[in-house]
Amino acid sequence: MKLQRSREWWLARARREGDAAIGAGMSALDPLPEAKPTGATGMNVEEARIAFGKFVNLMRRRKGLTIEELAKEADLDVSDLLVIEDHIEYTPDPRTIYKLAQTFDVSQQRLMQLAGLVVANDVGFRLEAVRFAARSEAVEKLNVEEASALEAFIGVLSEREPQRSK
Repeated sequence: MKLQRSREWWLARARREGDAAIGAGMSALDPLPEAKPTGATGMNVEEARIAFGKFVNLMRRRKGLTIEELAKEADLDVSDLLVIEDHIEYTPDPRTIYKLAQTFDVSQQRLMQLAGLVVANDVGFRLEAVRFAARSEAVEKLNVEEASALEAFIGVLSEREPQRSK
């Protein structure tokens, strides 16, 4: 069976990739679809990255670390952490996700889904990520609700990988 794609299709794919690095391994398991998921159960990349930035911020604060201290502990650049926490349009690279997953002791695959690098096929995970982002606010010390939301979401991120939906 031979699949044929038009020249326009390939050009559209190249434009969408921009200057992004092409990789294999974890980032290639479940690439982002051509269209962003929408609807009540879908989580688009922007929603995922909002939740990702808040998660990194709250986990850093929970550990009592400054951005510089987290960067040193995770062996990452301070600039990467700054943009992760503050700019939803930033796409972290898989190495950054790997280092953060190790540092925070959560699933790398789940964190990649949260960062918008791969599609989250688990509807429950999508809903938990959006709920988590909506319940957390950036303040100096975690309040009781933020701490509770963070603990619950850490539990979701630490779960065994779900079976892929078809």
